[in-house]
Amino acid sequence: MITADSLDTDIHTYLKRHENKQLLRFVTVGSVDDGKSTLIGRLLYDTRGVYEDQLADARSGPDGQVDLARITDGLQAEREQGITIDVAYRYFTTRTRKFIIADTPGHVQYTRNMATGASTANVAIILIDARLGVLQQSRRHAYIASLLGIPNLVVAINKMDLRGYDQGVYEAIKADFTAFAKRLSFREVRFFPISALQGDNCVTTSPNTPWYDGGTILEYLETVDIDSDRNFDDFRLPVQIVLRPNLDYRGFAGQIASGTVRVGDTVTVLPSGKSSRVTAIDAYEDELPEAFTPQSVTLRLADEIDISRGDILVSGGHQPTVTRQFDASVVWMHEQPLDPAKTYLIKHTTRYVPVSVAAVRSKIDLETLQTVDADTLALNDIGRLTLTAHRPLVVDPYTRNRATGAFIIIDSLTNDTVAAGMIASDDGQGGVEATTGGQPRSGVSHAERHKRLGQTGASVWLTGLPASGKSSIAYALERRLFDLGYLPAVVDADDHGDAALFEHERQLPAAELGATAAASARAGLVTICAFGTRTAADRAAARTAATGRDGRLPTLEVHVATPADVCAQRDTRGLWSREDAAQYEPPASPDLVVDGLDTDEAVAAIIALLRGRGILSR
Repeated sequence: MITADSLDTDIHTYLKRHENKQLLRFVTVGSVDDGKSTLIGRLLYDTRGVYEDQLADARSGPDGQVDLARITDGLQAEREQGITIDVAYRYFTTRTRKFIIADTPGHVQYTRNMATGASTANVAIILIDARLGVLQQSRRHAYIASLLGIPNLVVAINKMDLRGYDQGVYEAIKADFTAFAKRLSFREVRFFPISALQGDNCVTTSPNTPWYDGGTILEYLETVDIDSDRNFDDFRLPVQIVLRPNLDYRGFAGQIASGTVRVGDTVTVLPSGKSSRVTAIDAYEDELPEAFTPQSVTLRLADEIDISRGDILVSGGHQPTVTRQFDASVVWMHEQPLDPAKTYLIKHTTRYVPVSVAAVRSKIDLETLQTVDADTLALNDIGRLTLTAHRPLVVDPYTRNRATGAFIIIDSLTNDTVAAGMIASDDGQGGVEATTGGQPRSGVSHAERHKRLGQTGASVWLTGLPASGKSSIAYALERRLFDLGYLPAVVDADDHGDAALFEHERQLPAAELGATAAASARAGLVTICAFGTRTAADRAAARTAATGRDGRLPTLEVHVATPADVCAQRDTRGLWSREDAAQYEPPASPDLVVDGLDTDEAVAAIIALLRGRGILSR
């Protein structure tokens, strides 16, 4: 039996040997009750990686047998339900390697937790119940593991003891999964017939499967090549801090994300594009002639170059892309859905940058694994977005470089992490298609303003004859909305009375009036516009401008249809004329028709319209 690395020599030799061991991270995935926690418990127990108190707790049952799953299912809710909810991390070591295990949930509603645990893994172990075969959740988790760039997949066909160690069962499941795995991007897929509960082919070879000679899962974990998982060709050092302890020292510190650097190498600073030569590589204790991923070092350069946190030092044949816009696969991890109109923050390497959603391309139907159209992403959704950063980012495709191809999205108001993303390759040559991207926009979306104010920014356009009562209704509506707890604003072209409105409109283009209304509505206000806009063409131009460039700002047309003779009687300044009345073109299909005879009734009707259209939420 392979056991934990034991203290068989002096402590210094033991610690040195342990320090030099290679670290392998692996994640267990699969459907509910396939035995993920039990397999990890078996690996820990058989390699003597369980502490005495954990072992005593796992033996707390009435029969004194070890409950292997209890070693990893640490949450009280998990023990009560008998399932894994959160990601449980466990550690053990053998004579050849150190291991970090991530035991992830099987339920579909915990997909985000599974993605978190798998994001840094070298190997994924997917368990399949020999009684049930390949389930939809098994395919789903294998797909996510492939999407996250895990290169090696172990397919552990578990509970073979419950199928009498039947080779036919094993071969049928293997053939089924192999056909599915051809669509995925794993470098290697290995199959093992096991019983995690009984220990068959987990740590020791089982006599119950004489027809199988592929070794054990632990033997595979100890020998699988993981050196090729890291990119040693493309040097990337995201600058974390600039060190200047005295006037004679200026160094750029950070963790090497990929590649190797040597004293004398020429490196380029991105996004500025300036180059210099490495004169020294400083580590914690001494200078080094060379350094490689994932070491943390400080580089000193021959030239005085303006470099700050967030810049990236690069070299090598494959250059990263400096861009503001890129496509990415995103796992949405927050209860609040994606708001495409909102500005978020993106953390990429050591840089935080505001980012806007230029487009929601699609999302994955996790039942069929097919791509479907989408307008947003909800909790546990996986989708494809086009993102526009407000400042240039230095990126690589995730498939080529995990460190510079991965990022997280942060809510700019709550500071919550809402998504994890992987930059896609779009140029057909393993690079990222670079574009200049769109212009930055407001960091507060319409949905956020609606939630805060209880209203959606909109324009209420009152049109009618001079002296029809538009201004009276506008200001009465403003007063009533304000008393109800809303934020209204009146935009009136005539500060001297409604009768002179037409004359003012001859000097104010309709589109300019609409743009004024749009600016107010975009700020979240219910904008009440008291303009006659006598022709249908003027009103069309005003409405187009009032809805904004994206056409999303609601604009309601209200015809104040006060009879012409009443308007003439109301004219106390002698500005009314039959000629003006004859030139007015009533709207053909307004959203609402009121008259100015009873202001209170008109206000009540407009408020009912606003509520009916969802503009007012209270």
